Amino acid sequence: MRLDGLPRAARAWLPGRTAINARERLRAVVGAGLGLLITALACRMLAQPSLDSAWLIAPLGASAVLVFTLPASPLAQPWSVIGGNTVAALVGIACVRWIPDPALAGAVATALAIAAMLALRCLHPPGGAVALFAVLAHATQFRFAIFPVLANSLLMVLTGVLYNSLTGRRYPHIQLPPRQPSANARFSAADIDAVLARYNQVLDISRDDLESLIEQTELEAWRRRLGTVRCADVMSHAPVAVEYGTPLQQAWTLMHERRIKALPVLDRARRVIGIVTQADFFRHIDFQQHEGLGGRLRDFVRATRQVISSKPEVIGQIMTPQVRVASEDRPMAELVPLFSEGGHHHIPIIDGERRLTGMITQSDFVRALYRAAGPQG
Repeated sequence: MRLDGLPRAARAWLPGRTAINARERLRAVVGAGLGLLITALACRMLAQPSLDSAWLIAPLGASAVLVFTLPASPLAQPWSVIGGNTVAALVGIACVRWIPDPALAGAVATALAIAAMLALRCLHPPGGAVALFAVLAHATQFRFAIFPVLANSLLMVLTGVLYNSLTGRRYPHIQLPPRQPSANARFSAADIDAVLARYNQVLDISRDDLESLIEQTELEAWRRRLGTVRCADVMSHAPVAVEYGTPLQQAWTLMHERRIKALPVLDRARRVIGIVTQADFFRHIDFQQHEGLGGRLRDFVRATRQVISSKPEVIGQIMTPQVRVASEDRPMAELVPLFSEGGHHHIPIIDGERRLTGMITQSDFVRALYRAAGPQG
């Protein structure tokens, strides 16, 4: 090896920094201590001196590290802890009974325990230690897998559920189903599957957390690129808007003449109460019949001038009331998910009193991104 390669090789052996603050460190330390204390006290009371030679297993300390320090890890979930430790104990006991040599029995027990945990989807690193512990302790009775192993693991998990929940950590960390991506999504569940298949290693992170971290990293990158750009810096000022009682024909004419595809709907105080788009107009027209489409649209927007009408007459009757708005001082970077995946094309901008002051369209957004991340000349 070349001498100039030594520093880099040496750095590979150094651990990276743990990206948690002092409060999270304290939370994990206290949790692990409480978990082991409660488990030990309870199992010591439950132990029968005539039957149980042990009431606490050493590998449970490693389980405590996972349950309280890495509660989101797939390796720390209840089934992994309970199933992994118990299955490993059964494997270890079987090897003690069938393989006379402790060295060989320990190696085989650990290897078979890993295979069993992988097959049963309960991979738990301390399970390997449980299998070896059963061999070294010369546990020949299958009752050992029930007490202390199963009892220890169950009490540890129950303590973990209570403590993690009380301290703001989701445990069990339920694996969420893959979300259905929108047409503009940057990546899909299939993309993640393909990358994980190529990586072909066990990850100590759940799929939904991995997806969330990727999205948050992208958002953070856009925040860095966009810097201090706010919605007020990008929006189109004095946007055309209508009120709830604006006639359909007047609103359609505005959209046609101004060549805009959406109109915010305001109340008398200029607060946004909805939005109307071209899609809202077309939604009320039968597209099954292609002939005379323009005529049917004209008939729809034309006022009937009757006291009672069987069709909508004003914008408030066809608008979309659930409208996403953003404040003037909101960072532009926070709108990235709305435009890229949320399917939004127009976002009204409001002031501190929730009054309409502007509009950001996809064109405005793309221009802002180009200035922030485009070629530098």
